[in-house]
Amino acid sequence: MFKDKLKELREKKGLSQQELADKLFVSRSAVAKWENGNGIPSDVNLDGICLLFEVSKAELFGEEIINEFRD
Repeated sequence: MFKDKLKELREKKGLSQQELADKLFVSRSAVAKWENGNGIPSDVNLDGICLLFEVSKAELFGEEIINEFRD
């Protein structure tokens, strides 16, 4: 799931929620919301996350994207 992958990538890079928020120019609560599964970032922020962690959107969302097309 996106929320788990985001947290995993953030922790692997040794960033706090605040540090990630600062890099993306969003609030820490926005990052917490994403990691708690209460929302997803805007396209602009998704692009920033992909650049920062050097991953594709498909890698971020994994099975969620595949399952969306099956429904």
